[in-house]
Amino acid sequence: MFTDLPEAALRAYTSPQGEPDDFDQFWADTLAETQSFDLAVTMVTHEVGLLTIDVYDVTFSGYNGQPVKAWLRVPAGSTGPLPTVVQFVGYGGGRGAAHENLLWASAGYAHFQMDTRGQGSSWSSGDTPDANGSGPQSPGFMTRGIESPHSYYYRRVFMDAVRAVEAARSLPVVDADRIVVFGRSQGGGIALATAALVPGLAGVIPLVPFLCDFRRASVMTNSDPYSEIGRYLAVHRTRVAQSHNTLEYFDGVNFAKRATAPAWFSTALMDPVCPPSTVFGAFNNYAGQKEISVWPYNGHEGGGPEDELATLTVLRNLFGSAAPSH
Repeated sequence: MFTDLPEAALRAYTSPQGEPDDFDQFWADTLAETQSFDLAVTMVTHEVGLLTIDVYDVTFSGYNGQPVKAWLRVPAGSTGPLPTVVQFVGYGGGRGAAHENLLWASAGYAHFQMDTRGQGSSWSSGDTPDANGSGPQSPGFMTRGIESPHSYYYRRVFMDAVRAVEAARSLPVVDADRIVVFGRSQGGGIALATAALVPGLAGVIPLVPFLCDFRRASVMTNSDPYSEIGRYLAVHRTRVAQSHNTLEYFDGVNFAKRATAPAWFSTALMDPVCPPSTVFGAFNNYAGQKEISVWPYNGHEGGGPEDELATLTVLRNLFGSAAPSH
């Protein structure tokens, strides 16, 4: 069933999400701190027996100089420079196995898939630990370090994502001026933040994005991961204001106001995980050229394969032919 407002109301919804006065300064300081560390990119051939795709095991320095893993997949024999999809992963997943997720490289693009620190044990494997501790939290990642924006988990993840784009741009096979950031659910939320923090992106594609409109999401759904916030605040009753103050620094609505790369969103009207109003809250505040696909009869899977076909069309329109360069 529908989980939220009627579509006409969704298209008018702009979100009352608050914004800290020092939002921009906080992220400028965090970027400067992160970029003070050497990027330290390494790339090693990873042989998995594929005939049409070459795979490389990449390591780069993310937040606080901590090592983050990624896969780079390119059409076999490519030397570049190729238009590139930098992908961020959904909640609980990691970069997975080297021979998974072959669509973007099969279509002729370089594909840089970032691991997500501390995740990768729910549905897809990961290899990057989260080296930072935190105070008491609800199981999951939504309340890890929520006591302060400086300690909150997604501060580290978003900086890893910024460095992932920088790492991709440093590789000869990648065309640094033709990069799209892409993700579904959590990956879409990370892509939105990255679009606000990294200049010069060719596009951003957040499909059924998570991490948007926290105040509304935390009372609109009983589904995880947003319900982790509710469970935490049900125990820590006096921390409601403090916790939401932290979350304002990480809200996709606030990042959307600062992102100007062309954007292609998707949402589903029966999505109990990322309610469509939270997606429209980000979409309607997005500062750049934008489009949104609305799937009336779908849940959190959104458009599924139709979203993938639409993304391939977006990439072709942006970049033209992506024939491998040898």
